[in-house]
Formats: sequence, C-alpha cells, structure tokens
Amino acid sequence: MGSKSAYRPCAAMALFNKAGKVLVAERNDRTEAAWQLPQGGIDEGETVEQAALRELEEEIGTSDAEILAIADETVCYDWPTGNPVGRRKKWRGQRITPVALQFSGDDQDIDLDTEHPEFRDWRWIALEAIPELIVPFKKPVYEYAVRAFLPVRDQIRQEKA
Repeated sequence: MGSKSAYRPCAAMALFNKAGKVLVAERNDRTEAAWQLPQGGIDEGETVEQAALRELEEEIGTSDAEILAIADETVCYDWPTGNPVGRRKKWRGQRITPVALQFSGDDQDIDLDTEHPEFRDWRWIALEAIPELIVPFKKPVYEYAVRAFLPVRDQIRQEKA
C-alpha cells in the first residue's frame, strides 16, 4: 500500500436496526453476489458525518438515522485490476472510515430505486456475519468495523431488552 493520500477518502455505514442487525446491500454492477455496507466518498470540505448521511440518502434512499459512533481508525484497500479506469488514475484504492448509525425509520423507508441505483437487494444481518459476505479485497475493512462496533451493537440490544 502507498501513502494515505493515494486512497480515496470514504465512509462505510453500519446501519443498525432496533434489533441490532446491520443493513447490507447487494451491488447491481456484478453478476455474482457482492454484498456490502452502504459506502461512498467524502467530498472535499465535507465531514465524515455529513458524507455518511448523504451517502445513505444517495444509496438506500433514506437518511433516517442518527450517528452513534465513528471508528477511531481508517482502513485502506487497493482496487483490484479491472475496476473503472477513471478512479484508478486518481487513486489506487479507498481509505474507509466506518460509521455506526441507528436507523430511525421503517423497512419501507429503504428505497434502492435512487437517482443512480447501486444495489439490487438489501437485508438485515448479524454484525459478525458481514465479513463472510464481502468481496475479499474489502474484508479487512469489515473485520475492523465488526471489532469497532460490537460495543455499539451490544448497547442497542441492551436498550431493547
């Protein structure tokens, strides 16, 4: 890996429902199953918090969420060869800041038919299950997010009980 400036700054959102499960969505630009957390770039002059809420709206059609925690560290990954050339010219990969959010809406508030749809399906899963669904090059990001947000998930479950 190169310097952090070689990586596009992004936020990845672990959106928790009231039961402490996390939303994952299936990418629509791949033929094989490719699940991930909603994630997207942090624009110049934008905070991680602003980017997280904007990206939720852009990718899953809702920003009905409250930020609970932002991970202490960022995790970088390199894009595999074959990724869009335009992005690879400017960055070699992405530098992800995981963000935990509490979803305040209802399932019907999630709408993947956005202006630029990125996903074809979504579901709620256990936090610990997300690394097993993810494409291999993103796995370190998701393993870190699980470790960082287990206490958040446990607090949600405790408040529900």
